[in-house]
Amino acid sequence: MEAVRSTTTLSNFHLLNILVLRSLKPLHRLSFSFSASAMESDASCSLVLCGKSSVETEVAKGLKNKNSLKLPDNTKVSLILESEAKNLVKDDDNSFNLSLFMNSIITHRFGRFLIWSPRLSSTHDVVSHNFSELPVGSVCVTDIQFKGRGRTKNVWESPKGCLMYSFTLEMEDGRVVPLIQYVVSLAVTEAVKDVCDKKGLPYIDVKIKWPNDLYVNGLKVGGILCTSTYRSKKFNVSVGVGLNVDNGQPTTCLNAVLKGMAPESNLLKREEILGAFFHKFEKFFDLFMDQGFKSLEELYYRTWLHR
Repeated sequence: MEAVRSTTTLSNFHLLNILVLRSLKPLHRLSFSFSASAMESDASCSLVLCGKSSVETEVAKGLKNKNSLKLPDNTKVSLILESEAKNLVKDDDNSFNLSLFMNSIITHRFGRFLIWSPRLSSTHDVVSHNFSELPVGSVCVTDIQFKGRGRTKNVWESPKGCLMYSFTLEMEDGRVVPLIQYVVSLAVTEAVKDVCDKKGLPYIDVKIKWPNDLYVNGLKVGGILCTSTYRSKKFNVSVGVGLNVDNGQPTTCLNAVLKGMAPESNLLKREEILGAFFHKFEKFFDLFMDQGFKSLEELYYRTWLHR
């Protein structure tokens, strides 16, 4: 069956009828970045495949042997296992620490299979274009993204310091697919709180600006992008998240806010936030699928930037 592309959001949202879907319109496709420089494409791209357990490691080996992953712009893709990636993975504070992230993962489904690249056109393109090849719950992370996706098809570069990732999930009921962006937004805000609590850091109050932007102290620090395709009676949903953790220009970032409250504090790490995110999201997603959004509504309203 030919896949039918569907990018949707809830258009008539009201505090008193949040669960009533009256009409669906195209999603305002938002992503987040700071740099205005843009590049059309790169000649090649390296993707490092990493698994939490032997099961995911075997998946990585199979993908590499078959050279299964492609990019929509025909960029040459080189697939590399984590054990082979010593030349790509740099031991510094700027590169994503694969081991730190995998050690933080305690989920059953989400985040257990990781694709990482030091520089990539778009994490969203990787997971959406290769959805059928990847285990559900797979995540793609990059340090630098040079084809950020926005509402007007702008192309820009997201520099180091931003946590940029996309992951996959499946849903059957199309009526609730538009609400998944709210569950994701809530999981991001709760993940930041969780990491702050565990590290004994001051509380950073990340707020949700409807429908899918993240704000701190009145400034945007992140955004959510959800797209979907319909195939074999299921919605294949690709979720993209951008969160500015450690790049203070031109507005602010989480660590800048943290330093303002406690200059001597240990800084937040992208790997810790991503691990905490999947822990929160898996719980919220299961609750959402079992009991509907009503089960998360009170917490969502407390996190809202709106009145």
